[in-house]
Amino acid sequence: FRRCYSSSSVKICNSEVGPNNFEKIKLLGRGDVGKVYLVRKKGTDSYYALKVLSKKEMIKRNKVKRALTEQEILASANHPFIVTLYHSFQSENNLYFCMEFCAGGEFFRALQSREGKCLSENASKFYAAEVTCALEYLHLLGYIYRDLKPENILLHASGHIMLSDFDLSKPSFSPGNPTIKKTTYFSFTTGTPQNQTIIDTKSCTANFRTNSFVGTEAPEVIKGEGHTSTVDWWTLGILIYEMIYGTTPFKGITRNETFNNIMHNEVIFPESNPYSKISNNAKNLMKKLLIKDEYKRLGVQSGASDIKAHHFFKDINWALLRNTKPPIIPKIKTSFDTSNFRNITENISFDIENDKSLRQIQMDDPFKDFSS
Repeated sequence: FRRCYSSSSVKICNSEVGPNNFEKIKLLGRGDVGKVYLVRKKGTDSYYALKVLSKKEMIKRNKVKRALTEQEILASANHPFIVTLYHSFQSENNLYFCMEFCAGGEFFRALQSREGKCLSENASKFYAAEVTCALEYLHLLGYIYRDLKPENILLHASGHIMLSDFDLSKPSFSPGNPTIKKTTYFSFTTGTPQNQTIIDTKSCTANFRTNSFVGTEAPEVIKGEGHTSTVDWWTLGILIYEMIYGTTPFKGITRNETFNNIMHNEVIFPESNPYSKISNNAKNLMKKLLIKDEYKRLGVQSGASDIKAHHFFKDINWALLRNTKPPIIPKIKTSFDTSNFRNITENISFDIENDKSLRQIQMDDPFKDFSS
């Protein structure tokens, strides 16, 4: 099994695109090592999200490897529910990711604007299905996502989700091949057991366990025993709960109280949310995803296929998901509309256009593997 570059991000020897090819429009977001801007490619009507990371800050905070991992994942990914990378390049002081601009903004912000800060069960099911497909694809490539939360999900202009922020993702050293399994499931149509052939994506990361820093708070992470791709199914359970109930299931007043709740408390389900009564199938799925023993958690056998076969998703047409109308259609006036993003003031203006591309890279440069 060999990872390769996607058709959207073709690896070339010399960068043909650099910072001076873009006009800065607006600051969209910022973090501890960089910022994201809406930019327009000069001479065109094409708009992008340009992520700018400070090399100095990444070295200072020991985040060089994370940036290289994110570039590797985005360059090799080609999936409708994962943000598209069009270009990556560097200057003397910065790294650049030129990505698809998702005008719908953060999924977290969309949730916060809803009544009860949550969605109906059916709407939650739709987005959970799209996230499951994105995680399945990442596992197929041999990556563990490790940081699933509403803040890391963007809404495309069409309303479909786009997974972003892969700096905490972890690549397996030698990805395995997916295998084909035969299984039996209960058919609601015929009322009898049916044979089914499924793809086992768990085998792609089966021999990979890591103990490095991770963004999620699954039991095995708290215990410090290392974790596998099943950590992503725990976070899916947390996400579904948050979409339905407007809060996370183990939230405490302090971080230590939250950890204690995760380790010792069972998940509690309110009967309903502002939109509907919550079905037993939804509660059962969340229970199985939030099993504290990772070796008994749903997804440990065959990966995403275990989740997709659950009764909660029985009315989801997986093959046509990307052509299904999403529950939330963002209100967008133009291709460069930023009304779905927070208004952020840029204290120190950054001059993108005069930050020249780095043409020659020294062999001892920690960013020498950051390719165009």
